[in-house]
Amino acid sequence: METNKYEQTFAQYNLELDDEKVARQVEILLKEHLEENNTVEVKKFLLNSVELTTLKTTDSEESVLKFVEKVNEFDDKYPELGHVATVCVYPNFAKICHDTLENEDVEIACVSGSFPSSQTFIEVKVAETALAIKDGATEIDIVMPVGKFLSEDYEGVADDIAELKAVCGEKKMKVILETGCLKTASNIKKASILSMYAGADYIKTSTGKLEPAATPEAAFVMCQAIKEYYEKTGIQIGFKPAGGMKTVKDALTYYTIVKEVLGEKWLTNQWLRLGTSSLANKLLSDITGEEVKFF
Repeated sequence: METNKYEQTFAQYNLELDDEKVARQVEILLKEHLEENNTVEVKKFLLNSVELTTLKTTDSEESVLKFVEKVNEFDDKYPELGHVATVCVYPNFAKICHDTLENEDVEIACVSGSFPSSQTFIEVKVAETALAIKDGATEIDIVMPVGKFLSEDYEGVADDIAELKAVCGEKKMKVILETGCLKTASNIKKASILSMYAGADYIKTSTGKLEPAATPEAAFVMCQAIKEYYEKTGIQIGFKPAGGMKTVKDALTYYTIVKEVLGEKWLTNQWLRLGTSSLANKLLSDITGEEVKFF
């Protein structure tokens, strides 16, 4: 009966996608629309959509404190440019961020649920998520259990996501699909649908710990899934590309895909986020017209 529930859900969507056709659609979309978005205003918007991220093995209380203080200083140095959307850290640094971050409009996101593998007991995932929220996390990023998904244990995947969303309550939860492990457009769309039905507030491409990370093709398929889900349910789901975003052109690429597939309703930093540790300086340099190494 449970299996039927998921199969019935999948049956509402076209999941038989052709990877080559998807690649061609993305190529045409970007050829026709990318350059029109290469403006200072769009770059300012993208800067305000950045989830400034530090997820290093070498992170420490001292390094995270400096990281957050840079976000605080940004408000004073560039008051006309707004602020990044989020700082994203490991759960044990939620309290430092909460105690140090001065701008209440900047969210504190924590990766949780045994990031980046999602391979541990659900009780551990629940405890880690609850502790992060208690310490001040305002958003949680979890990884979909990819092994369960590839084994077609859709009930297990959905139960994991739903249980962690129950812990998050009103706090926003992003589900990372790790699209590079899913291989095909069909799998990416199926994982998107399953994650949204199970309780994701955002779907996110990648952890950034594996290659390939975010790709335009994966983003295109995920945005199509978000659009179809919205049309069927009326529920708006956010999108976050992450991993592998090295250049301003990469950021403009994802912006263009979101704009063309999902439309203006998604062009706010509540619904489009960019997970990156290096892109903020490059966007800032492009906006100001000089090389800046602020963050």
